[in-house]
Amino acid sequence: MSPPQRQRRDFNKFPTTQLFFLALVRVAEPIALTSIFPYAWKLVLDFNVTDRANASFYAGLLISAFALAESLTGLYWGGLSDRIGRKPVLLLGSAGTMLSLLLVGVSTNFWMALAGRAIGGFLNGNIGVIQTMVGELTVNPKHEPRAYSVMPFVWSIGTIIGPSIGGIFSAPADNFPDVFSPHGVFAKFPYLLPNLICAALMLFSIVCGFFFLEETHPDMQPWSTEDDLQHTEAETPLFAAQAGTTTAAVDLRNESYGTFNKVVQDQEWNVLPDGTDAPKEAEPQNQVVFTKRVVMLIIALGIFTYHSMSYDHLLPIFFQDSRVESRAHGNKMNSMAGGLGLSIQDVGVVMSVNGLIALGVQAIIFPLAAAWLGVWKLFIVTTVLHPIAYVVVPYLVLLPEEWLYPGIYACLTIRNIFAILVYPVILILLKEAAPAPSCLGKINGLAASTGAACRTLASPIAGILYGIGIEIDFTALAWWVSGAVAILGAIQVFFINRKKSSEWHQVRARAPCRFMPPEEHRQEIVHIVVQDEEDQELEADEQRRLLA
Repeated sequence: MSPPQRQRRDFNKFPTTQLFFLALVRVAEPIALTSIFPYAWKLVLDFNVTDRANASFYAGLLISAFALAESLTGLYWGGLSDRIGRKPVLLLGSAGTMLSLLLVGVSTNFWMALAGRAIGGFLNGNIGVIQTMVGELTVNPKHEPRAYSVMPFVWSIGTIIGPSIGGIFSAPADNFPDVFSPHGVFAKFPYLLPNLICAALMLFSIVCGFFFLEETHPDMQPWSTEDDLQHTEAETPLFAAQAGTTTAAVDLRNESYGTFNKVVQDQEWNVLPDGTDAPKEAEPQNQVVFTKRVVMLIIALGIFTYHSMSYDHLLPIFFQDSRVESRAHGNKMNSMAGGLGLSIQDVGVVMSVNGLIALGVQAIIFPLAAAWLGVWKLFIVTTVLHPIAYVVVPYLVLLPEEWLYPGIYACLTIRNIFAILVYPVILILLKEAAPAPSCLGKINGLAASTGAACRTLASPIAGILYGIGIEIDFTALAWWVSGAVAILGAIQVFFINRKKSSEWHQVRARAPCRFMPPEEHRQEIVHIVVQDEEDQELEADEQRRLLA
């Protein structure tokens, strides 16, 4: 029995179904990764690794172990997905994360938990692969803002569920003594239950991905019978796509296409929009993959990832750290000592509300801001204003009890507006900067490795700074250093070249040509490359039009 034939993608149709299943695979990962945030600091204290002043550093190591291992293998997984396909790499990464959860859940000491987190990172390269799959699913540039906002939206959903699971279900024998025995397995392994729940969700996403998610690699699209050719349409939009790539169909039966009738080798035309020849150096095979624009955008992504991870790491520690009620008058540094004194369960609830705020920003504010400012201006504004989110948090310790929660949610709203808006914009700009579609796997792999490396550094460094802040009674230190990194990102953004040097458009045959003699049938692909030299103002107008 032959496998079911895959329906060809419509250039004008938003890929809702496939993005849904991709999001289903994606959502399990933030649930798994963020579920440890509420109890990482408490886990370190329970395992008697160190004292309170240094616990934040070890909690940072525990959280960043996944990212460190991921940074060492992210480029490899991205390259492997270029060779064997996106789907198998994606599912293998999800399976690795599930194994990591189980190892952390049954850990009896800190180092076993650390090893479990590292193993999950080694086996997971999903961030770069998912970015590549979104780009390959989105062949129409008008769909890019919506498509690239899906994964941050899904991440926000995961950050609602994950901290809730970690905060509510950790140490169940202590928190729910009527349900869980004080001598049972969950008393012996107090952090097993939240990890089991997350592993079950991960398994469900793997099953759904295996059966319903399609392979998106452009060279691995199955074409089954001659009937495909009977419905192949000539559909070759060659307008200046912001995506940089356009995959379209041509009618291989039509004699007027000339070079499509006898394809014995790759044929490439490099032309300007008026039909004249473009300079030889613009040919895609001569393009350097990691151009200056690509490198600068990856650096911008790394800086953002660093201070964003610092925020995520510091927040639950700052919330759980004990309040310092007696403060020395006249000592400004001592006025910002300690944390907010919340319980693990309170932290889980607050971080879940934080996820709801992020969902609102993603669903309402992002589309309006993108349509109003355009991709580039939105990138500038959110990057430049981002340091504000770090400066205001330490002042929460000065608020009276009745104003504490309104202050917390105000700070979280400010942070979410900047973080949620900037991330999809960077992804869109990174895809635009790709010299050719065949480079996306490597570029997103390096971007994922860079982000993972920055996350690796962020947590322990932020933990060290918070420990120093505890010793000097000035916990604002870690927050303001993270704000300084955000300022560095605001400066770096002005060194990124706004305009692409060229636009690349690729036309791929929807099916191999089967109407040629066997000796001439090479099943080659014909590339048409269009170089577009628009000025910056026209490009900005086009971006606003597409976003609208």
